[in-house]
Amino acid sequence: MSIISRSNPVDLRITKDIFVSAIRFAMSIEGPCPPFGDELRTSAQEQVEYMLGEDEDTAMVLSDDEVRSAIAMGVSKIFCLFEMDLSSLPLDPDLESEAAHKRILLRVADLEWMCNVLLKMDLVKSFVLNWTTISRKILAVIEDKKLDHVMWGLKAKMIEVTGKVLEAVGYGSVIVPALCRVQLLKAWLPYVRKMKPILDSKAIEEIGFPYKMGEDMCQNIEGSIVSLVLTLPSNDQADILADWIKGEAVQYPDLSEAFEVWCYRTKSAKRRLMEGLEGHSDESI
Repeated sequence: MSIISRSNPVDLRITKDIFVSAIRFAMSIEGPCPPFGDELRTSAQEQVEYMLGEDEDTAMVLSDDEVRSAIAMGVSKIFCLFEMDLSSLPLDPDLESEAAHKRILLRVADLEWMCNVLLKMDLVKSFVLNWTTISRKILAVIEDKKLDHVMWGLKAKMIEVTGKVLEAVGYGSVIVPALCRVQLLKAWLPYVRKMKPILDSKAIEEIGFPYKMGEDMCQNIEGSIVSLVLTLPSNDQADILADWIKGEAVQYPDLSEAFEVWCYRTKSAKRRLMEGLEGHSDESI
């Protein structure tokens, strides 16, 4: 009888309750929990990852309204905390301190974890929309003159997280309006182009500089941007490609493939238009 009792179907309510509790702590909805501090949040994040990867019942509860509500609340909470810490950064009198750098990187680590987890849940659209909304604010802070020679880890991480967002949108994992895609590209493409040679130069000047953009990351970001550009309306493609061509350093990202496709599509569209106009009078045209 004991063996038979253990083979009974799992109560999904219990799985849901455990998952929701883990989400609430992992996404800082519950706030700090002394005396555990960040240890409880880290443990909850590990629990969420385990349940998504190993617990087959978790997939069945992801469509539950309570679960989705907890996830949405968590996304909002983490972005709110990140914005608060980021906005206060230029006001910090000791920006070069390791403590200041570590504090903001911990918040970014939460963002990065959340993005990875939402990708596994097929719920990353909310992350993409939030990231697009605050992109200008992020760039206003990290491009502040006070941060010109500090916070390299933060700057590199912002590119890394943006790369995940660009990949999700560029390859169709997330469908967002054209306006959102244009905003995303116009905000981050100039920054990526500017920071790549700066980080490469820092890596050459300083032995052991840890924040150089890796080759795999560069290729992923470049491929995502090319794919994303090709999904835009023709006029928006033209604007972005014109800015890219006029830039001083067009080596990265290389958008020549997107430019060639745009030229081909434009010529084809013009040819089809002219063919369609043949035989019509000037007055009807």
